[in-house]
Amino acid sequence: MAVPRSIPTSRLSRFAKLGSLASGVAANILIDGTKSALSGNGWDNKSLLLQPKNIEKLATELAHLRGAAMKLGQLLSMDAGELLSPELTKLLALLRSDANPMPHKQLIAVLKQQWGNNWLERFSHIELRPFAAASIGQVHLAYQENGEKLAIKIQYPGIAKSVESDVDNVISLLNIARLIPKELDIKPLVSEAKAQLLAEADYALEAHFITKYHYLLSEDKRFIVPKAYTEHNTKQILAMQYVKASPIEALNDLAQNEQNQVAAALVDLFFKEMFEFKLIQTDPNFANFHYQRESKKIVLFDFGATREISMQLSQAYLSLFKAGSENNREGVLAAATQIGYFEDDIVDSYKNHVIDLFLMACEPLRVDGYFDFKNSTLANNIKNAGLELSAQSQQWHTPPVDALFIHRKLAGLYLIAAKLNAKINIKALFKPYI
Repeated sequence: MAVPRSIPTSRLSRFAKLGSLASGVAANILIDGTKSALSGNGWDNKSLLLQPKNIEKLATELAHLRGAAMKLGQLLSMDAGELLSPELTKLLALLRSDANPMPHKQLIAVLKQQWGNNWLERFSHIELRPFAAASIGQVHLAYQENGEKLAIKIQYPGIAKSVESDVDNVISLLNIARLIPKELDIKPLVSEAKAQLLAEADYALEAHFITKYHYLLSEDKRFIVPKAYTEHNTKQILAMQYVKASPIEALNDLAQNEQNQVAAALVDLFFKEMFEFKLIQTDPNFANFHYQRESKKIVLFDFGATREISMQLSQAYLSLFKAGSENNREGVLAAATQIGYFEDDIVDSYKNHVIDLFLMACEPLRVDGYFDFKNSTLANNIKNAGLELSAQSQQWHTPPVDALFIHRKLAGLYLIAAKLNAKINIKALFKPYI
């Protein structure tokens, strides 16, 4: 757990934090640039900015702001055509690491503001030291009078109020640093970052989705969805059942057959979300999936990034996957167009590259039998194809936002399957939906 660090809560203090950050990085660039120029190596703002010390400073200070900076990092790194530089990808990866917890005084102020002065009377005991901290909140243990164990997620102060300004300020910083390609229109992503952050900052909404998933998966013995405790929940506090389980990335000592079953269950859940529930938890972060070795059940955490999808979008993706499973280029083109992937002025060569990318991603659907994620070069091939696509800068555009979230989830599941060395019959899992 990182050292506690007070979080700036006012718009002015958060803006000042970004201002001091930009000034500090600019000073480093000026010093290093002068040295480089005097030594005859020229002056390159981008390479100077991306020195390790500047990357570390950017990541550390943006993570201190929590919320917008970290969420924007997640959204911009959703494999949106692999348009981002490796350096920015590295910075965004650092932003997704654990944040500093709130100091004790700030934590108590939040508890009093949300639960009132008698907040201690709600439980027989609550741990004031968090056992987890992430982009917009930290998690504490609490015990009911009957001994029941709860996980209490407490939101950092100032997150919801500062969404608009934080996102705008971070984008300005990244633009000044020339870390976002000028040809890429990220306005839809910026707008979505704000909307998604506001949704995730509403813990009452997350509790709603937890309850919905709890119901939808109540008959599925492969999964556990911790129940939410309505009597303790507010917009900034989320009380859930505490469920003990192991992180999914720590399962490599399990029998390979069991690892295969875990990965297959998650892919099967993705298909259910897309084509039955019309509701998808879009954050494939490894930390959101745990496993109980004794019960052999997968525990699902964090429903803040849950999105409802329309029947039209669901059907378009069903058509896309079906066409991809049949290696049908015309079918993929028609489905991608229905999803909204292509603008009117997109040239045919670009469309063909995008179709190639979709067909590549659908490779597991075309395999009769088990697809070997461990020994497959699929992830690397998709990345290389994306980089080749990004070279066509004159054709860059932002794909539909819902599509980005869906692609992010599927790409994350592929990574989990590879991490578990899994062999999965994807074609058989998809067959019921054709």
